[in-house]
Amino acid sequence: MAGKLTAGSGILLVTANVGSLFEDPDNLQKTWLREFYQTVQSHKPHFIAVHCQEVGGKNFEASMSHVDCFVKELLSSDAMKEYNRARVYLDENYKSQEHFTALGSCYFIHESLKNIHQFDFKAKKFKKLVGKEIYSDTLDSSPMLEKEKFPQDYFPECKWSRKGFIRTRWALADCTFDLVNIHLFHDASNILAWEKSPSVYSGTRQKALGFVLDRITDQRFEKVPYFVFGDFNFRLDTRQVVESLCSTATMQTVRAGDTNCVDKLIFRESENDRKVVLEIEKKLFNYINQDVFRENNGTLFLQFDSELSCFKERLHELEISFPPSYPYSEDSSQGKQYMVTRCPAWCDRILMSATAKDLVLKPENEEKTLVYDNIGANVCMGDHKGNGAKGLTRYLLEAPP
Repeated sequence: MAGKLTAGSGILLVTANVGSLFEDPDNLQKTWLREFYQTVQSHKPHFIAVHCQEVGGKNFEASMSHVDCFVKELLSSDAMKEYNRARVYLDENYKSQEHFTALGSCYFIHESLKNIHQFDFKAKKFKKLVGKEIYSDTLDSSPMLEKEKFPQDYFPECKWSRKGFIRTRWALADCTFDLVNIHLFHDASNILAWEKSPSVYSGTRQKALGFVLDRITDQRFEKVPYFVFGDFNFRLDTRQVVESLCSTATMQTVRAGDTNCVDKLIFRESENDRKVVLEIEKKLFNYINQDVFRENNGTLFLQFDSELSCFKERLHELEISFPPSYPYSEDSSQGKQYMVTRCPAWCDRILMSATAKDLVLKPENEEKTLVYDNIGANVCMGDHKGNGAKGLTRYLLEAPP
């Protein structure tokens, strides 16, 4: 069942790292929900998939209590009243370190959409969706999804981290597809990321993404088109970015007194009173002109966004025409400002298999209805601006978070 999406079955896919929302629920959460509702009301999709990462926040022990309010608001809001069926899967069990991913997958179905089913991975058959249901305590045993955390030896320094994936399968009219929520490893140190090209972190993400793709295409179930969207933590090649930004600058290395390890890199102009143009520390990437990452939607830096290249036969993406999605300021009054903690990058993505790409691309003579963009481009949505895609006619489409 891999037919085209039928007329009137518009789909909205959203990925959003929501960790910041639970640190400041009074401001950031309200803004995020408002922008999400506006997107829904603007596009009026019939099926909505929202893939969240870092549910409960960075300090999840203290902030997990805010998740229930967030979900209840989503399910009961006036903006979502026409979505009479929903499935919400929340991995909240942070006490189970070997299983906890902090992923949340939320699906909303419009009342006008009659023919939709979800796959039961245990019974190996589809079941019709009725009502609204929330699952949190029993995800690891739920037959309606597959959830896995990456093997411990995948984790940098072999320390547990909240990284893994959740997979669900859907049948919409005569079209079947998988939706995979994913969270890959971040760059722990800007200095280590700078040391070689590609960085050691890039290799770890490549290994983990390969693990997911192999898992969702193995022989246990019928192979269907798939969409993988979440926080991939893809970063620009730091070494190449620095060489581009500081081609005429001189570098000063500052070492820690006790270990003699590189503690800081300082790049200065050769002239102009040796003005500092870039400072790099473990969690500092402070470039003198941050606007360059927003100019022309950051197009200049797409040449350094190369982590997908080794998956070019397996994963496809619509054209990126939005600025890097991370790391935005978490100050609710700063909607467009990047933090100086990391080099801006397109971490939050919506990717698809070749067969899924065939579902969403319309013939050249048909009106283009694909949208791939950021949601809340001008307001603070937390440190990540989620990405989304949307399709309004019979084809799957992507929309902005």
